[in-house]
Amino acid sequence: MASIVYAYGENLYINLTNDCPCACKFCVRQKGKGLGSAQSLWLETEPTLASVKQALRGWSLADFAQVVFCGYGEPTCALPLLLQVCKYLRTLRSCPPIRLNTNGLSDLINGKSTAPLLAGLADSVSISLNAPTAEEYNKLCRPKFGLEAFPAILRFAAECKRFVPRVRFTAVDVIGEEELARCRALAEKIGIELRVRQEQ
Repeated sequence: MASIVYAYGENLYINLTNDCPCACKFCVRQKGKGLGSAQSLWLETEPTLASVKQALRGWSLADFAQVVFCGYGEPTCALPLLLQVCKYLRTLRSCPPIRLNTNGLSDLINGKSTAPLLAGLADSVSISLNAPTAEEYNKLCRPKFGLEAFPAILRFAAECKRFVPRVRFTAVDVIGEEELARCRALAEKIGIELRVRQEQ
């Protein structure tokens, strides 16, 4: 049975969807069914607010450093549910800071500006950059939106800075030192920190 909620490291993760507009060459979901405490992250049905609440009842939120929205899909593909769960978490006294891990394509996925919707709900947003140009991003992450994707990520990141306390880019180490340096230079130009993460 697929896990809606799972532990990985010091954080508790919430898996809302399998949908994703990208087919990244390095994606962890190509390598196995599960991660952390989850034997499988491939959801058989899309969760509801009620099923997420039920899944959370088995965990002590106070034991974790953060609650992170991240699974085998892009969380903003389930944006209405994401916002509902954030609002619910905010009612729980024991809830640690809330982080959204995203590919940054929420505006294209949902057809509207979505960063303002995160105000007061997310404490941090981690956005996968992974390439310094639109052409390189297309080759590596293969988004269904084509060359429109990369500038949308940069716009979303800049918007998030206005509404979320902490925003950062991430890039996987497999892209190489030269590309990482160019990603870092781009991030610095926008005024957003970059964290390099290891391929899982």
